Amino acid sequence: MHDSIENYHANNFVVKWYSIQSAHTVKNMRKLLLTGSLLAGTILLSAPALADDAQELAAIKAEMRRLAAQVQAIESRQAKRHPGSSGSVHSVAHGATASSSIKPGNKLATAYTNQPDREDPSIRFSPDEGPVKTASDTHGGTAKGGLGFKWLPAASSDDTEEKTHSSIDLSSASPTAITQTEVDRLPPIFSIGGISVKLGGFIDMSNIWRSSNMTSGPATGWGNFPYANSPNHGLSEERLSAQLSRLSILMEANPSKSSRLQAYVESDFAGSGSTTNSVQINGYTPRLRQGYFTFTQKDWGLHILMGQAWSLATNYAKGIIPRQEELPAVTDNNQLPGIVFTRVPQIRIGKDWNQKYWLGLSIEDPQATVGFSSSISSGSTIPAARGQADGARVYYANTGGMLLNAATNYSYNPVPDMILKAAADTSFGHYEVFGLARWFRSLAVEPGTTTTKKHTHFGGGVGAGMTAPLGTNRLHLTGDILAGDGIGRYGPTQIPDTTFNGRGQLTPVPEIMGSLGLVGHPNSSVLLYTYGGVEASGRKRYIGADGKQYGYGVNDLDLAGCDVEFGVCSAQTHTLASFTAGGWWHFLQGRYGSMMAGLQYTFVRKFAFKGNDGLGHSVDPATSGNTVYVTFRYFPFQ
Repeated sequence: MHDSIENYHANNFVVKWYSIQSAHTVKNMRKLLLTGSLLAGTILLSAPALADDAQELAAIKAEMRRLAAQVQAIESRQAKRHPGSSGSVHSVAHGATASSSIKPGNKLATAYTNQPDREDPSIRFSPDEGPVKTASDTHGGTAKGGLGFKWLPAASSDDTEEKTHSSIDLSSASPTAITQTEVDRLPPIFSIGGISVKLGGFIDMSNIWRSSNMTSGPATGWGNFPYANSPNHGLSEERLSAQLSRLSILMEANPSKSSRLQAYVESDFAGSGSTTNSVQINGYTPRLRQGYFTFTQKDWGLHILMGQAWSLATNYAKGIIPRQEELPAVTDNNQLPGIVFTRVPQIRIGKDWNQKYWLGLSIEDPQATVGFSSSISSGSTIPAARGQADGARVYYANTGGMLLNAATNYSYNPVPDMILKAAADTSFGHYEVFGLARWFRSLAVEPGTTTTKKHTHFGGGVGAGMTAPLGTNRLHLTGDILAGDGIGRYGPTQIPDTTFNGRGQLTPVPEIMGSLGLVGHPNSSVLLYTYGGVEASGRKRYIGADGKQYGYGVNDLDLAGCDVEFGVCSAQTHTLASFTAGGWWHFLQGRYGSMMAGLQYTFVRKFAFKGNDGLGHSVDPATSGNTVYVTFRYFPFQ
């Protein structure tokens, strides 16, 4: 330590003397200054490790950064006086004096020599490198006490491109880099015990315009575009929002050479509390997007996931492992009509064969949505069926209790949804097929009885997805499809899963949804996309004692008011189709992160089941809507 103090005073004297010398002398003294600093670091790092080594090392690094800042300040002043003689620490570090003074085994000196532009190189290391043991692992409380916090050592000297390389690559097959943080590609920032920690996320600023006022944030309720009876139909909406700003944390550990544990948490600010408003302070609340842990055993090809993640029904770009979802490259947080997805708690087990063929089973938390030809709340009585004097009283949901939202209803869930998916990764693209099983439960007090009776009905469907290049890696085709009964909650339009039959039982509604997208990558900084999507519902209805139809998809409703302002319109959605086009430009990147700009346009057309005008004439209600997003995102970690 005595040597470091002497070097410290000597360097201060050198800096003062240096500032008044000629430009030629300045260059020589910069070499001496950096050489003295690096020698001090080399001597201390090669000394025996003591209990306070970590603290001394941190102090030395801080002093080295301070001295480097002084050199840069002096260089700046000298450059103004002598424009032709500008130099840098970088050139000195690679000069003969610096090179000859650095010992081969000195990692700290090597890091400063090869990575001079980093403010603190001690917090980065190669993604394939495990946490490195320090003196505190064998001296002091870290090893004995279990967990310890450590900044990770510097990157290796051959990692010189990392300082300007971004993990965002818009020439990739999947645009997940912009719809989901590519935290896997980032180097760990620090470690806690044997766990490395990576940070990801972005700051989002979106300007949203809609042709109809839906009073929505950065997520469009595609099935809620109003008909002409609503005064909001022709009233446009303009809104600025930063709610999609996101933070993610990935924690990793390797219990053995062939096994890996990961924990991933992702949050944004799209939540809304009971006191949230946009009057003076837009206090929108953080919400859990994803939160799960995974276990991977590479030799067995085993993959286990537990927690909240994208559903296994979601289309994937590769395999069936998390953070490889083929999410559309759109800004809207409700994606697009026809896209199959949910984000729910689940337990998933998967198996791969050489990471080429995949099989997975997921047990996922369900919710059932209910639609009816008239307003029916849980505990209400539906119209009597033909041959019945009274209708059944139905129960299908309860309001939220402890740790659930008391302002919404939760359906009765007899068992979780179950999804079985098989996938293949080939040289011609990624392809997958899956089956979905669901169960719906309700209680009913049937006509002539005084007690409830439990009813459970089965629903589900089959689906497929693919992502394939079209002759070149610069153009990709992606698509998905799902068809079945009671699958509405898996689509953004939220066509109801179920309706009631004449006995008060929940019965699944038939539906089909699908999308097709074309994604182009002119270069690594530009991504262009276009998508088309559709969701369509079938009919489930019964004939009432009054001869009218009840349920979902009925065609004898009086819909004359749908085209008259302030008229009554109870139209039920039959089909919703959309077209979207947009692009992203990754226009800035460096040690300071990355920035992207996005532009997106979506046209939506909604069709209702036919009705009449009360005079025997057929009525076909329809409406349309337009949305435009202009988005900027800053990725500080990428």
